[in-house]
Amino acid sequence: MDQATKPRVRTVALLGASGAGKTTLAEALLHRAGVLTRPGKVEDGTTVTDHEPEEIARHISLSLAAAPFTWQADDGHTYDLTLLDAPGFLDFASSVDAAVAAADVALIVVSAVEGVQAGTHLAWRAAADLGVPRMFVITKEDKARADFHHVLAELRESFGDGLVPLELPTGEESAFEGIADVLAEEAYAYDPDGRHHSQPVPQQLTDEEHQLHDEVTEEIVSHDDEQLEAYLGGEVPSIADLEKTLAAEVRAGEAFPVLIASGLTGVGIDRLADLVCELSPVPTESVTTVYAGDTAIEVAPDPAGPVLVHAFRTVADPFVGQVTLFRVLSGTIHAGDKLINTTTGTEERLPGLFRMRGKEHLPVDEAVAGEVAAAPKLAGTPSGSLLAGKGAPGGTSLRARPGKARQPVYGLSLEPVTQSDDDRLSGALARLVAEDPTLQVDRVSDKTVLRGLGDTHLAVALERLARVFSVHVTTSPVPVGYLETIAGTAEAEGKVKKQSGGHGQYAVVNMKVSPLPHGSGYEFVDSVVGGSIPRNYMAAVQKGIQEGMTLGGPHGHPIVDVKVEVYDGKSHPVDSSDMAFRTAAALGLKEALVAAGSVVLEPVSRISVTVPTSVQGDVMGDLSTRRGRIADTASLDDGTVRIEALVPESELARYVLDLRSITGGRAELTMEPDHYDILPSHLVPA
Repeated sequence: MDQATKPRVRTVALLGASGAGKTTLAEALLHRAGVLTRPGKVEDGTTVTDHEPEEIARHISLSLAAAPFTWQADDGHTYDLTLLDAPGFLDFASSVDAAVAAADVALIVVSAVEGVQAGTHLAWRAAADLGVPRMFVITKEDKARADFHHVLAELRESFGDGLVPLELPTGEESAFEGIADVLAEEAYAYDPDGRHHSQPVPQQLTDEEHQLHDEVTEEIVSHDDEQLEAYLGGEVPSIADLEKTLAAEVRAGEAFPVLIASGLTGVGIDRLADLVCELSPVPTESVTTVYAGDTAIEVAPDPAGPVLVHAFRTVADPFVGQVTLFRVLSGTIHAGDKLINTTTGTEERLPGLFRMRGKEHLPVDEAVAGEVAAAPKLAGTPSGSLLAGKGAPGGTSLRARPGKARQPVYGLSLEPVTQSDDDRLSGALARLVAEDPTLQVDRVSDKTVLRGLGDTHLAVALERLARVFSVHVTTSPVPVGYLETIAGTAEAEGKVKKQSGGHGQYAVVNMKVSPLPHGSGYEFVDSVVGGSIPRNYMAAVQKGIQEGMTLGGPHGHPIVDVKVEVYDGKSHPVDSSDMAFRTAAALGLKEALVAAGSVVLEPVSRISVTVPTSVQGDVMGDLSTRRGRIADTASLDDGTVRIEALVPESELARYVLDLRSITGGRAELTMEPDHYDILPSHLVPA
């Protein structure tokens, strides 16, 4: 199809709190566009975008899903819309980031019943961080306890004065039957098939609608000097002029329209699609910023330009392998094209192209700048990386604009069920991390540890580990990496004497062991004179001491921060050996630790918590119960406060879960290892 006759493209990130109605709204839009003969239901597990078994079982979205459809708008144009339905549950914030990174506009869904929630703030921040235009849609007006005006007030309080309510509900709860258009000053009643017809604004809404019309008009013209001057001179702008100015303000991030729609009754669905098409940015007019080293490069979305593709989401499909969702930033791609991954350096061949509608694959011949498509078997392309063709700006060292770092703050220790599971665990975890970069794998006390954003995040990851990769594990809390050091100075003798005919084993090592300052590590001093320990055995002595430190002290934890001075010993010309001196040195260290005693050192983390000021006291009080020491507090411009504290790692195993409970999910947490400190004696296990 010629570019001039192609549908106009819009990619919409569907964001908001869990349970706000995003998936139901997506079903309504697909149904109204004629893609579905009947909309599915979340509770029945029949929706397009919630198709994974883990989502169906929990009745919530857990991963990013695409839903493209064609829309015939009131302006006479045909639009190619792609919804990116992102989960609202806080554990899956990385999917929100991925959706925003690929979107032209963020449509933030807010329930008229629950109002502004933690997921609403998450969506707003994610879009604001990347400068993506935002629109709001209030859903569930047909539900009991729906309160449009209360929610609108919450939105204004939370997100400022740039909100532009374009619609009012005509009735609420069971009486909700239509909407009033604030700009056009007319109402629309909806038929059961989701189509509307005009009617006068209900009498009880007339005064409010007139007042809101004036307020919205003034808000819109205030950003356009020419239009404002004409308005102040008594000239009334036309609806078309207001909509044109509003569209420019939305694209500039100066105005945030508020719309109304019901995913269940269909009220407002058609107008929602029309206004999203009309007000959101045009992809072919929007440049994308990428980076070559520290140099920012603006990429124009030219279908005839060099190919550059952003892989914003990967998923392991049990049937076709890895599937990569991407947005074409520049150029035009076809099946069979070869591209270079600018992160891994891997050459990738596109074996096929398709668009994803939930789990359905819709084959396409090509994908041009601004469009979202998918390809299978791009094993060398993790989420967030770029694919470049020949002549791409910046060459093949490009990286995408970094989004907000989501640090894993909750972990579980994994134990494979069988040897087969153990053999395949590492590879399977690597593939999970490739599709979700907020997962992290490390080792603690010889245990494999999986970390993520919360308990549900890890539970879903482990279910996918079993279902997709057939790797089964049991879990336990992450072991705390305790260490030990000697409590004082002690002298000891390590002795090995074994003779049973033939060559025996003989070695004696005399040493003095003393503590070093925390964090000093290990220091070895050779004070032997006169050859009581031959020089060729001294390396074995050092190795034996280090092995003894690894084996641990009286409490079973590795030894650190000690100075070991070897000052004497004995050897035998026949029976001495490297092994004998290694063993004797390890025994001597053990004897010194028993003689002087040891203290247990616990890891202490530095945490940073950003919370609303209203719960600052609760959070600080909770930290004190965890033996935390407040290091700093700072009030931020957005009405939140950042608290920095030093907290023992043993007190942080479930901290992110408790913090969400205290703050209603309105908390940002980071933590990093800081230092080791002495564990109070009453907390040392017997």
